[in-house]
Amino acid sequence: MTVESDFLTLGIETSCDETSVAILRGEHHVLINSVYSQVDLHAKYGGVVPEVASRNHVLKLPFLVQEAMRTLGLQLKELSLIAATYGPGLVGPLLVGLTHGKGLAFGLGVPFIGVNHLEGHVFAHRIAHPEAEPPLMALVVSGGHTSLVDVPAYGNYQLVGMTVDDAAGEALDKIGKMMGIGYPAGAEIDRLATLGDPKTVHFPRPMIGSPGFDFSFSGLKTSVVYHLRKNPREKQQDIAASVLASVVDILTKKSIEAARRFHRKRLIVTGGVAANSHLRKALALAGADRGIEVLFPSLSLCTDNAAMIAAVGAFRHLRLGQSHPLSLRPDPSLSLGQAIEA
Repeated sequence: MTVESDFLTLGIETSCDETSVAILRGEHHVLINSVYSQVDLHAKYGGVVPEVASRNHVLKLPFLVQEAMRTLGLQLKELSLIAATYGPGLVGPLLVGLTHGKGLAFGLGVPFIGVNHLEGHVFAHRIAHPEAEPPLMALVVSGGHTSLVDVPAYGNYQLVGMTVDDAAGEALDKIGKMMGIGYPAGAEIDRLATLGDPKTVHFPRPMIGSPGFDFSFSGLKTSVVYHLRKNPREKQQDIAASVLASVVDILTKKSIEAARRFHRKRLIVTGGVAANSHLRKALALAGADRGIEVLFPSLSLCTDNAAMIAAVGAFRHLRLGQSHPLSLRPDPSLSLGQAIEA
């Protein structure tokens, strides 16, 4: 057997409210990818409470590691590398996963890699489509991030555009709250939009015609507030469809144009909002029209998960020879560009 086929990476992801543990063989083969969601715990607050998230990571993370090893019939001493998210994210949750990962690495005497969560989303594509190599344009779109990133090669990133205010997923959650939809609202808005008429209300498309590739969603959110005040009996389905039409238009136009401008024939879409069925359909159609291949990971790899963290760690250790000191600290505001130096 080759070195890579014997190489086992334990990935840990705790940047927000999902506790996730994965074990990866080599660089692509996911043996297990367990995710414990805290959605029900935070729903009553209408958003993630960092202290609540941190305490639940402390409770669930050791159990998930033990359960993953037991399920696969492995022992901790068989692990080759520990990879844990160190940013960006909420500092408390980050600290829980990072500390647990470093403790395991120290106790087992194996290398440790701190992983940039945003690079993890890019590597969700690598797990799902290992044959679809860079160069490519990446749209990372989630509750906390909306960014366009040019990827000439894995480990080499150029930020092309980002949100100047709310992330797309964050805006959908806030609009959902206005509509009386529970947290998180993205999946329910997607479902309702399928039943509604997107032409009911023409909500604004902020910055859709701007020359750059930055995004803005706060204006859309404000427009929805005023519309709901004036039209309290508007059907939820029609509001959802009209809101989603705006978000999808913005993301589609900016992403396809960025790929075209940077001469990329491949666009990958990752992050929680990449699971949205309307966005998937619109980007696939727009890409086909412009000769750009548009690829999405499976739904399980769109949301925060440890498989993508393990994939980054394995790549950086096996291909780039990197490892990190156990003094590495969490970095809540870490940018994707810093992944180059990680």
